[in-house]
Amino acid sequence: MTAESKSEAYAPVDLPVLPLDDEAVLPGMVVPLDLSDAEVRAAVEAAQAVARSGSGKPQVLLVPRIDGNYTGIGVLGTVEQVGRLADGDPGAIIRAGHRVRIGAGTSGPGSALWVEGTRIDVSAPDPLPGSAAELAKEYKALATSWLKKRGAWQVVDRVEQIEDISALADNSGYSPFLTITQKVLMLETADPVARLKLAVQWLGEHLAEQDVAESIAKDVQEGVDKQQREFLLRRQLDAVRKELSELNGESGADESDDYRARVESAGLPDNVREAALKEVEKLERASDQSPEGSWIRTWLDTVLELPWTERTEDAYDIKGAQEVLDAEHAGLQDVKERITEYLAVRKRRADRGLGVVGGRRGGAVLALVGPPGVGKTSLGESVAHAMGRKFVRVALGGVRDEAEIRGHRRTYVGALPGRIVRAIKEAGSMNPVVLLDEIDKVGSDFRGDPAAALLEVLDPAQNHTFRDHYLEVELDLSDVVFLATANVLEAIPEALLDRMELVRLDGYTEDEKVVIARDHLLPRQLERAGLETGEVALDESALRKLAGEYTREAGVRNLERAVARLLRKVAAQHELGDRELPFTVSEQDLRGLIGRPHHVPESAQDPAERRTAVPGVATGLAVTGAGGDVLFVEASLADPETGASGLTLTGQLGDVMKESAQIALSFLRSHGAELELPVADLKDRGAHIHFPAGAVPKDGPSAGITMTTALASLLSGRLVRTDVAMTGEVSLTGRVLPIGGLKQKLLAAHRAGITTVVIPKRNEADLDDVPAEVLDTLEVHPVTDVRQVLEIALVPASVRAETGIPAAA
Repeated sequence: MTAESKSEAYAPVDLPVLPLDDEAVLPGMVVPLDLSDAEVRAAVEAAQAVARSGSGKPQVLLVPRIDGNYTGIGVLGTVEQVGRLADGDPGAIIRAGHRVRIGAGTSGPGSALWVEGTRIDVSAPDPLPGSAAELAKEYKALATSWLKKRGAWQVVDRVEQIEDISALADNSGYSPFLTITQKVLMLETADPVARLKLAVQWLGEHLAEQDVAESIAKDVQEGVDKQQREFLLRRQLDAVRKELSELNGESGADESDDYRARVESAGLPDNVREAALKEVEKLERASDQSPEGSWIRTWLDTVLELPWTERTEDAYDIKGAQEVLDAEHAGLQDVKERITEYLAVRKRRADRGLGVVGGRRGGAVLALVGPPGVGKTSLGESVAHAMGRKFVRVALGGVRDEAEIRGHRRTYVGALPGRIVRAIKEAGSMNPVVLLDEIDKVGSDFRGDPAAALLEVLDPAQNHTFRDHYLEVELDLSDVVFLATANVLEAIPEALLDRMELVRLDGYTEDEKVVIARDHLLPRQLERAGLETGEVALDESALRKLAGEYTREAGVRNLERAVARLLRKVAAQHELGDRELPFTVSEQDLRGLIGRPHHVPESAQDPAERRTAVPGVATGLAVTGAGGDVLFVEASLADPETGASGLTLTGQLGDVMKESAQIALSFLRSHGAELELPVADLKDRGAHIHFPAGAVPKDGPSAGITMTTALASLLSGRLVRTDVAMTGEVSLTGRVLPIGGLKQKLLAAHRAGITTVVIPKRNEADLDDVPAEVLDTLEVHPVTDVRQVLEIALVPASVRAETGIPAAA
């Protein structure tokens, strides 16, 4: 017989309803009920009245009532005993029996609600399936674990003895963690296997939650115990320190009193002292466990370590300072003159009592701009030495975080003051020489723009009240000498450049390089190579060839590497027994020691091998990040049969240089007849202009006359003179316009062996900056029109070059 047929076989029974508000009772449970409630008392009294007229114990129908609504299934409850509960209120002990389906309402004695109830059969299948047995085993294990955690050992045996899976599932009704919804679902589920699955699921989830809660509680308790232990130990340590200080006759002042005494005796400026005392008061109010106390101590230590009142006395021996600069650096007259002027003005101001005017002192902000290797960084140390000041270097290359300059807010973990404050702290003086190295390499991203943060630092009108985000007190930087170094002037933000005095270092002449190598590089490299002074010497001719043909640069870094390589080679040969010391390296020894030269001047090559040995090639001058350089321009015309037309440009050129090529071509097309050039070739055949070293980006207008000369040479068949180089912007009317970087370009022409240079007439004033020894070797032609350029640069058509080789047709 199925469960449904068995259910139908049971006859309906009239029962009084005992409502359970927001509660449910499952079969097999024994529960006490308070009879103070009128509905509960009415149901029990009605059941007692029926029992007195018949036989057996009073029976009621226990029905859950949720939000005033009765469920469709209840439990038959037998009233075992009526009396008083432990608190003295009237109560009854009721044992829950089988499930009952609630039917229609009916009448009965008393004021209770009577309904028809039909028993629901929930017997388990026989034999029991294996899955049900496994569920029963799992439930008993989970229930046993839960009961043991609660210390209910007497209940464990009773649960283990339950064999009926229906009774086992209903046993979960005792679980206090089940919600009313879960209990009602358990009551309404007739299938015992399904009920047991629900019981296993809910009990397992509860145990998992309990394990997590216990783990958290354990961690919290351990943390609290550790804090309490640390607190007690610190109190004991303070007490021991106090006793020891009393034994030694010390005052026994606490940490805050110590900081207060240090602030009072530090001689801080008034505004800084006031801010520090406020922080000491906060430290006194903060607890030992508060993180704010650690922040305050770190801030106070930083403030007290800064040299607020420390200043070095400037060396006002102007001649002595000039001698120091001359001894440590060859050339660089502009920078030396600027430092000498600064010291002279400082001396006069100090003599007249004008050291501080309007809260500002007489600092300086200089920008040293030039190619790598010319001595910008080492110059800062020499300036500090000449002035008798402390020196500190701040590397700015690759800095992208604004907080690196202005510091972090104190609220951040690991906050630090900015690099400027740290530099002052490192120098131990309020008037050091601070070298801001590679200021053109400062980057910007989402963290801010460090170059913008430098505006206040490098502004003489503002830096006497510089405020670091970490310190939050005014710091006077007006007496600091700032030297900023950069390779590329265009990479420095305009607003920042406006606050600095620009000093250009355009590179060394060959004579200056020889002096630097002899007086500075050679002694330093002798020591590094483990050689004594006098064991190895270099002739001046050898040094000159090293500077001119083995290295070609604006600075002296590669020259120093060449000297170091030469000395290492000699030292190695001496150790192998192949060379006797002392030894003097001559010009003839260089090739045998370090190989062939890498840079042979164009003028020193065979005439047939020179680049300008064919028409259409001209020599220009350019400025790169490494200084001045020689630039060749090659032009060619396409075969008429190919049908190509227009202008082709190659060599990784920028937009400005491409426009200059278009201007040069347009000028020749419009003035070709005047210049006696076959202009028809430019209309019928495509022109191609190429700049060798195609991997190097090139831009700027200064190659305009060079491209015009190359095209004119190609059209006329006349060669460009080998010893001529040129620079200048060209206009559509043939005017030669001024350019920049003339000194660097003339130095590059001098290094390359060029003897004649064509420059714009309006750049003639810039020749004053070029060293006299360079101008003595160059024939400079200032011009205003491109026609003058062609007259100077192109050789007569009857000869190929000065060798007399016939020109190409």
